[in-house]
Order: sequence, then structure tokens, then C-alpha cells
Amino acid sequence: MGLIRNGISRVRAFELPVGVWADGRTVDGPRVCLIKWHSAWLDKTHQVYVNGRYAGTTADCQQRQMMVQTPSCFDGAVRVEVFAVEPGEGDIDFGDELERSEGDSGRIKLRLLRSQRLAAGARYEVYYDGGSGNIDYEQPIGTGRIWASQEDKAGFGLAGFGEGDWGYEWAGGIGFGRGNFGSGEFGVDADVIEWVSPALEAGVYRFVVKVIDERGNESAASETGEITVIPAARPANELNVRNFDKETNEMVLGIGNEQ
Repeated sequence: MGLIRNGISRVRAFELPVGVWADGRTVDGPRVCLIKWHSAWLDKTHQVYVNGRYAGTTADCQQRQMMVQTPSCFDGAVRVEVFAVEPGEGDIDFGDELERSEGDSGRIKLRLLRSQRLAAGARYEVYYDGGSGNIDYEQPIGTGRIWASQEDKAGFGLAGFGEGDWGYEWAGGIGFGRGNFGSGEFGVDADVIEWVSPALEAGVYRFVVKVIDERGNESAASETGEITVIPAARPANELNVRNFDKETNEMVLGIGNEQ
């Protein structure tokens, strides 16, 4: 059944200090947070994900809080999500169904179709214009292997003869229904590579991808259109609750030691 998103509300995170002084000041420690939530599900366990990564499962269907480790992140907010799951699926990591946001502020993602026609030892290189409008081919901003191992390449009958993995018949391939159906090769589906850029400043960028084989032969450059990058705003640091009026439901926030 997988992750159940509805029926869960009021998800709150409380950072736990390692000590408290007599005047109320706290001693910071490792980024351990107590996560609390409300749920309408009485017959299901719950899972917590931090930036799209599995953090833990509740011990029973009544538990509505959990302590999790969170990363130190100064360039963006940490995303905490709570989902309900069937009790029999509590130990399954469904993180592949979620988008991971850790450090993704100001980054772009390129999806490359990994065609079986590409040579076994090929690699891809990504270039960009740095926001200037002119592609810089001197130094790639990213590179990677097309095939991580010979087992990923199609075997006899599915690839060019002599390029595949004799006897395995694409044993390690992605398989039908697991890729981007409709844009690839019939029978093996669309095998896709994802490349994520380093953090970029706000601006408009263009990217180019080339494929290079072991002999140094280069493919024609595949160029993207203009991509606008707007990094997320940095979260407020040392944000404190100064006052809360229960009658008017108004809250006054302060930063640091400001009064």
C-alpha cells in the first residue's frame, strides 16, 4: 500500500538540548529533535522522513512522537514528513517515493536517457555558461559513468553485438515499468540517469551534455534551454518565542537576544 499522506496533521519539531542553565538558557548539542504529530489512523504505524530519508518507524499504532537525528543545515530548512503505513510495511524504506531536499537549494537536476546504443565504457560530461550566456567547455561542471558495471549493459540480443554482457541478458537492468515509460526503448523501458548540480547563485543558466567513449570520441552537444535558478531564502537563526496571547491567539517572535 505504501505511504499514506492524508489524515496526519500538526507535525511539530522540538530541538532537544543537552542541558538547561538555571536562568533558562540551553546548552546546544547534536541535532536531535522530538517530532510530534496528530493522526486519524488508529490501526496503522507511522514513519518519519527527514529530507526524504527514512528516519524511523513507530513501535505501535498509538505512538504519536519520535526522536530523530537531523542534519546541520545553514542554507535551507530541514524538511520533516510523517506518513502512516500498514503495520506489516513498517520496516520498508519508501524514501525512493519522495524527493530529497537535503542541500537542494539553488541546484538543478538533469535527466539523461541512458540508451543501450551508448558504449559500455562511455561517460557523460556536463558544461554550463555560469550565467554569462556563453558555454565554458574548458572544465566540466560535472561528469559520470554511463554504466556503473558491465551487468548494467544489455546482454546478447539487446545491445550491439560484442558490447553487452554475454549470458546475463541485461540481468542488472532497470526493467519494464521502472523508468520513464514511453521515452525509451521498447522492452527495456527508459533507463534514466539523474545529475544534480552544485549549489548555484540566483540567475539564468544554460547547460550542455556530451557523451564521450573510451577512445575519446564525442557526441554532439545536447543543450538545455534557459533555466532560472532562485535559491530558497535562508532560514532565520536563533528564532525565539517572546510572547503568546491565548485570548487573541497572537505570537510575538524575536531573533537572538533582541527584546
